[in-house]
Amino acid sequence: MRVAIHSRDFHTKSVKFIEKIISQLTDSKVDVLVSDKIKRVIQTSAKGFDHKSKLKNVHYFISIGGDGTLLETVTYVGKYETPILGINTGRLGFLATVSREETEQALQMMISGKMKTDKRTLLQLSSDVKLFDGFPFALNDFTIMKKDTSSMITVHVYVDGQLLNSYWADGVIVATPTGSTGYSLSGGGPLVSPGTNSIVITPVSPHNLTARPIVISDKSDITFKIEGRQKKFLISLDSRFETIDDSIQLKINRAAFKVKLLQPQNHNHFDTLRKKLNWGVDVRN
Repeated sequence: MRVAIHSRDFHTKSVKFIEKIISQLTDSKVDVLVSDKIKRVIQTSAKGFDHKSKLKNVHYFISIGGDGTLLETVTYVGKYETPILGINTGRLGFLATVSREETEQALQMMISGKMKTDKRTLLQLSSDVKLFDGFPFALNDFTIMKKDTSSMITVHVYVDGQLLNSYWADGVIVATPTGSTGYSLSGGGPLVSPGTNSIVITPVSPHNLTARPIVISDKSDITFKIEGRQKKFLISLDSRFETIDDSIQLKINRAAFKVKLLQPQNHNHFDTLRKKLNWGVDVRN
C-alpha cells in the first residue's frame, strides 16, 4: 500500500505529530510519500513529491492541518480521485474531521479498508485563457471580486444562457454544497447537504438588499459578464487567486470527477454542523 501525506502546519507540536504518523504508517509496512513542503521541514527517508509528480498509484492521501490544507491537497490529487483522510490540527474543520486524538485509530481503519467514502462535487472553470496552473477546479467555491477598495462592480450572471441577475456588489460567490459552510455562509448563503445536486450563488455585500442567495441545479452552466470602473478583477478557486480583465470569458459547471473524503463509519454530517456551529448550545452557561 502507498500513502501520500501533505501538510503546511509546521509548529513544533505539529512536526512531532507528523513524524508520529509517518512512523505508524512505516511500521505497518506502508510505502509513504510526503509533499515537498513536508520534505523541507522534516527529516525523513520518505520520497518527496510536488504538483508535477504523477501520483496515480497512490492508494490514499492524508491531509494534516485545517480545511485550507485539505483544499490544497485536492490540487495534488487532481483527477485521480484518490481518497483523502483529513486530520484536523486547525480550528473548525468541516472537511478535516479526524481529531489528533482519533488519528491512530483512523489510520488503522484506513489501512484495513474500514473507512467509508464521502463523494463531493467539484466546480470546473472554463475560460478562453489558461488560468490556475492547469487545475481550474474548486471543492468549495469560485468567486469574482473587485480587486481593491474601488467602488462596487456589476456581475451579470447567466444560467444556461438565461440572465439570472445583475449583481451590483463587491462580488459573487458560486459554491458547491461542500462550500456552503465556507465563504458563502458568511455572505448569508444557505447550508446545503453534501449529497444535494446543487450550486449556491451568493452575492457579496450587494447594493440592492433584495438580491438574495439562490440554489440552482449543478447540471447548469453558469457564465458571467463583469463591469466596473476598474478593468481588473479578482477570481478565485478555493484559496487560489488570479487577476483578470473584463475581456476574459468565464464559465462554471460541475466537474466530471469528484473528491473522495474518508470518514469513520459512524461519521454524520449533521453531527459536524451541530458541533462546529454550536447548535443547541446555551451560550449563557
